[in-house]
Amino acid sequence: MEFLEKLEAYKKRERELAWEGSFKEYLELVKKRPYIAQLAHSRIYNMIKSYGVIDSEEGRKYRFFTSELFGLDKTLSKLVEEYFHPAARRLDVRKRILLLMGPVSGGKSTLVTLLKRGLEKYSRTEEGALYAIKGCPMHEEPLHLIPKELREDFEKEFGVFIEGDLCPRCQVMLEEEYHGNIEEVRVERIFLSEEKRIGIGTFSPSDPKSQDIAELTGSVDFSALPVYGAESDPRAYRFDGELNIANRGIMEFQEMLKCDEKFLWNLLSLSQEGNFKAGRFALIYADELIVAHTNEAEYKAFISNKKNEALLSRMIVIKIPYNLKVSEEVKIYEKLIKQSDLTNIHIAPHSLRVAAMFSVLSRLKESKKQGMDLVKKMKLYDGEDVEGFKPKDVAELQNEAEEEGMSGVDPRYVINRLSSALIKTATACINPLDVLRALKDGLDQHPSISKEEKDRLLNLVSIVRKEYDELAKKEVQKAFVYSFEESARNLFNNYLDNVEAYCNGTKLRDPITDEEIDPDEKLMRSIEEQIGVTESAKKSFREEILIRLSIYARKGKIFDYHSHERLKEAIEKKLFADLKDVVKITTSTKTPNAQQLKKLNEVSERLINHHGYCAVCANELLKYVGSLLNR
Repeated sequence: MEFLEKLEAYKKRERELAWEGSFKEYLELVKKRPYIAQLAHSRIYNMIKSYGVIDSEEGRKYRFFTSELFGLDKTLSKLVEEYFHPAARRLDVRKRILLLMGPVSGGKSTLVTLLKRGLEKYSRTEEGALYAIKGCPMHEEPLHLIPKELREDFEKEFGVFIEGDLCPRCQVMLEEEYHGNIEEVRVERIFLSEEKRIGIGTFSPSDPKSQDIAELTGSVDFSALPVYGAESDPRAYRFDGELNIANRGIMEFQEMLKCDEKFLWNLLSLSQEGNFKAGRFALIYADELIVAHTNEAEYKAFISNKKNEALLSRMIVIKIPYNLKVSEEVKIYEKLIKQSDLTNIHIAPHSLRVAAMFSVLSRLKESKKQGMDLVKKMKLYDGEDVEGFKPKDVAELQNEAEEEGMSGVDPRYVINRLSSALIKTATACINPLDVLRALKDGLDQHPSISKEEKDRLLNLVSIVRKEYDELAKKEVQKAFVYSFEESARNLFNNYLDNVEAYCNGTKLRDPITDEEIDPDEKLMRSIEEQIGVTESAKKSFREEILIRLSIYARKGKIFDYHSHERLKEAIEKKLFADLKDVVKITTSTKTPNAQQLKKLNEVSERLINHHGYCAVCANELLKYVGSLLNR
């Protein structure tokens, strides 16, 4: 069986990855591959980098995050470059607790889970390999065995910096089992695993009355106490708290600011000095990233308490806002749907897009910039061309609204409403109108929003509905033209020929009679009028088109139908205007004749084969557009 072969190959791979040897043999490994002794922050940074980096005009994007987090490239770039990179270089920032602060369902937990799963996988690679003293409950770096007096010499010879001291258990083990012979201490390769509690820990607060500090720092092993006689003997202590087992990796502190103060005190020395107090022992060294997450309300309450100043100074706060790009929001919903039982349901084109528009609009702040409304802002943020504004305006808009994305509709609400839409519909298909209806109905059941907020969100549903109406009409009009792209391209090229002749004061040559003719003013104006270019402005508009054409030619790029957003819009509107009566009559006729019925079937087939519709939603779209054109 093929599966049994895969199982055997997996077991073989596990055997190949395993390694055990003496400390002397481990030193030989360090000499050849010094990176195996890197500290936790450095390992995390190198793990992120190992997936690759994409540099673009919008900034830097790290591939490590791209499969799970969408629309947060700027935030994630800041996290890597302002925290992980300097921390990897052993700068003081690594002695800070990383606090992710943002709204619910904004990606904080997903980000931490990505780091944890990534470390598990990375520790099984050559570049991410790490080793520990065998039998150490904290999976300690073997180089801690080297006496402090010799570490400077070791660094000169090996080029490896040693930080930290042996844990109490290893100190006893070295004396009792190995009689001080460091080179004989057994070392093994370890693989980080949250499930096996190796290098990855998670602490979640519960009832302060019942929660014990032992969950963080370990506890006395009362069964071993009669054997060893004292609580100060490390062999009578369980080093199994989350801070212990997270050594060499990452410790997630869920809802940290909800914790009782006594749990946070342990983090003071751990964040600043790299050690913590446990039982009746001296301070215990730990090499780990402490990452916590919270929401904005709890963070503001935390910083307002003077008692928390010491801990606050030991934090690096990274805001994790909601995504503000419609196209990226759609990817979030697609990811969540794949994780649900909605996978067998057909989701009509633009259904997720209208939900994304609603969510993003709810997160945007009104701009003071003249002529800028929320819809234009939404389109600019998503990289669309907006008349009167340029891409550079995006940075200005973002600087104007620093808190943008810290509130609004969260993705979970949308997915819940999509589920509701599915339950209410009698068919196995959800269309954009079903989605908008479900989003609107959900506001009535939302217990935590005020009347003002509800009215604001209802208004946004209406705005999105208008945007969808335009999308729907374009979709059907495109489907009515057998080859819309080809027709648009031909009209576009015809317009360019006429503009070039007009601006250069030359004639065109008739392709049939071969005679010279004047530029077709009627054709050019019929296109330009679609986007409001006046008679007085036509000359400058045409010259601007010609300049753009020459810039493209100089750069060796092709100036095509999609190169100029306003001209593209004008071409489409011209084609649609010519089609409007045909579409209106065909789609809105209650009893279509044979010719109209044939045309409807052709259009429906085109929507299904080329635009992603099913028979149900294609029919619904045609009926809806027919009603729109009749208004």
